[in-house]
Amino acid sequence: MSSTDVADAMAKATGEPERKPRPGRKASRGAAPAARAPASTRPAGAGPRSPLLDVWDGDPLTEEERAALAVARGYPASGPSSPLDPRLWPDLSDVETEDDEPVDSWLAEKEQRLLTEPLYGSWEGPGDGRPFVAMANVGLFYRGYHPPVVPDAMLSLDVETPDDFSITANQSYFTWVAGKPPDVVIEIVSKRPGGEGDRKLELYAQIGVPYYVIHDPYRRLSQDLLRVYRLVVRHYERMADGRMPEVGLSLALWEGKYEGSPATWLRWHDLDGVPIPTSAERVEAERRRAEAAAQRAEAEAHRAEAEAQRAEEARQRAETAEAMAARLAARLRALGVDPDGEPSAG
Repeated sequence: MSSTDVADAMAKATGEPERKPRPGRKASRGAAPAARAPASTRPAGAGPRSPLLDVWDGDPLTEEERAALAVARGYPASGPSSPLDPRLWPDLSDVETEDDEPVDSWLAEKEQRLLTEPLYGSWEGPGDGRPFVAMANVGLFYRGYHPPVVPDAMLSLDVETPDDFSITANQSYFTWVAGKPPDVVIEIVSKRPGGEGDRKLELYAQIGVPYYVIHDPYRRLSQDLLRVYRLVVRHYERMADGRMPEVGLSLALWEGKYEGSPATWLRWHDLDGVPIPTSAERVEAERRRAEAAAQRAEAEAHRAEAEAQRAEEARQRAETAEAMAARLAARLRALGVDPDGEPSAG
């Protein structure tokens, strides 16, 4: 958070008058930046107006004070969901985290789901028990008292899904609450481009998003269906492919049917290029594995049954041969010949 944002938060906390807009998704579609709250003129080091409020007292918080303040405001006392001093958070009481705008199209709606559901259903995460959040069509609030930008999809590592969505700070992605920008932002270009290749490219670089991905299914921006960028010193450089080693995933186009619809889809893959399966694909794969295992078991049972039958037939042949030998021996004895005796010489 910048020093100006801190001053804005301090101004709000000390009760100074301010006028600020109601930031929402519509403002992110190219509207002018919102007016900033006036900076505080409260003397540095002044004591708090009341305990455990949005008040700057000029003194650093101890861990105990910080935890008590967070709990009193209804936020986690510690952890990735509360990495910053809550007293420095911009006021969120007038922030709009939802609106009634529809998604762009069925394709965009399906692709947004394809970019989130497989991660929760099939991906083991970045490893070592590290959490992650995958979101679609959620506001990205990157600066206090500014309207958000609304990517089609985001992925952020080491950030936990909130437990209580009734708290405003848990209803959108606030960088000062999460403590970081998302690791990957994905924009799907609709039939009416929204600055994905220029304005948003610059904005996400300023925010500090490590990877920015543009899927252009209608080729509105260029002939390239997919462009993947990596942040290098606050500037995006285009990548040759969609491999993201720091994330542990890659993004690539995939031809096939998703929810019965054939198309060229953007979807997550592992670093070896294997698609992260959807829940339906995983269930189908498990069904096929179970069916194959059942077929193998049935074939094994048939082989065992055939082997048992061959053994039984061999036993019966041995019994028949033994019975015939016994009858022959009996006839020989009846003729005065000892079947067990040595044959006489010459």
